[in-house]
Amino acid sequence: MPKCQNCGSHVTDVYVRVFTPDDVTSPRACPNCETVTRGRNGIREKRT
Repeated sequence: MPKCQNCGSHVTDVYVRVFTPDDVTSPRACPNCETVTRGRNGIREKRT
């Protein structure tokens, strides 16, 4: 099962297929990441 590169949480194959480029097997950020979020240009720090 794939893991998030940022927090190490397990993510589903469907999540990887939808939210990562075709040549990437582990997302850089996932919904469990507390400090970062996905943006148009990659991941970024969450705004408070």
